[in-house]
Amino acid sequence: MIEQFPKYINEQHLINKGDRILVALSGGVDSMVLAELLRRYGYDIAFAHCNFHLRGAESDGDEQFVREYAERVGVKLYVKQFDTMKIVENQKLSIEMAARELRYAWFDELLKTDYDKLALAHHADDQIETFFINLLRGSGIKGLKAMQPCNGLYIRPLLWASREEIKKFAIENGIQWREDSTNQDTVYFRNKIRHDLMPVFDSIKPDAREKILESVNHLSAENQLYRELLHEKLSQIETVNGVLHSISKCHFERSVAESRNPFRLQLLFEWIRTFGFSYSQCESIFSSLNSESGKEFYSSDYQLVIEKESIDIFHKTINAFNANNTLKFESFERTPNFSLLTSNSNIAQLDYDKLNLPLKTRTWQQGDRFRPLGMRGTKLVSDFFNDHNFTTFQKKTTPILVDSNDQIVWIVGHRIDDRFKITGKTKTIYEIKFGE
Repeated sequence: MIEQFPKYINEQHLINKGDRILVALSGGVDSMVLAELLRRYGYDIAFAHCNFHLRGAESDGDEQFVREYAERVGVKLYVKQFDTMKIVENQKLSIEMAARELRYAWFDELLKTDYDKLALAHHADDQIETFFINLLRGSGIKGLKAMQPCNGLYIRPLLWASREEIKKFAIENGIQWREDSTNQDTVYFRNKIRHDLMPVFDSIKPDAREKILESVNHLSAENQLYRELLHEKLSQIETVNGVLHSISKCHFERSVAESRNPFRLQLLFEWIRTFGFSYSQCESIFSSLNSESGKEFYSSDYQLVIEKESIDIFHKTINAFNANNTLKFESFERTPNFSLLTSNSNIAQLDYDKLNLPLKTRTWQQGDRFRPLGMRGTKLVSDFFNDHNFTTFQKKTTPILVDSNDQIVWIVGHRIDDRFKITGKTKTIYEIKFGE
């Protein structure tokens, strides 16, 4: 193990020269062995311990044990105490999920201070258990590849070693640790797999764990290839226009002969999952592609709209004021050779004396009306949008220029209000240019 540890770190490029490493230290045998190996090989380390207060005095005993160890070896220790059960009750999470979210949120904070990586003590048996957890949750290839040696700033230098090897090393090298009594409690999903499922595989095939790990490694390589091909495919069909992401519906729509096309459904999911949409939402979106356009779906941060020809995704808070729009204003006296500019929809030329200044921009509001250039009566802006096939994104991001009385002067980039047009009596021109 002494030889394999640095070899694995170098092969997987887990630690660079000069890296400062935080070690997640629970006090259990896995994290204690990891801490000792990193310390003995001279890495620049500090410890981080979470007290979730789930086991009463036992949790406090773990904290005290870790504190004494850190003081004895002269390594800086960070300790964070959590009211885990309060989070479980308030957010309706499982204990396992609540502890995980709390732990990683704190780790992320610590990494921002002055550390380059955070080392976790996951090992080969954890890898196998994670594979089955994800399998039983219905995961695809991304989940079945299980954990990676390096995931961003998180590294797992013991992912190659078995639980048995780690414990043997601890005993042979006099490394002390604390036993977690909940490791035997099969109320936890992972423990059920560890104590109930894995012994069955061991009885069927002596090298079952080794073969499962081989399968996980194959899935990991296949996932990498799949991701590369997927990225290539999506880059060919996705259109990105500033903050708007679009793909033509034709890439996902079913033919009359198809009741369900797994490939098209999966392609859609791989695209929208990056914006926080779930698989169940994907199924609903996929089923709605041939229905009336305008249907909307939401993730935590994004809005997806099924338009007539495309599927559009954009941030929920996007509007005319954060879509990189700018207006430039200029006034000048009309000259005898003045010619009205009509070829550029991003330039509005208005009669200065008809305007109630100052002008300002806002977003479209329900009930907005204006008099489109060339019309005698007024028209709902929403009807104007529909007549010109505006998408939901265009409706949200098209600036509306209004005067001090909130009268619409210009649907920016599209149509001015007839009341402010230039006539033969116009003396001063007010020119407005739209664009970056």
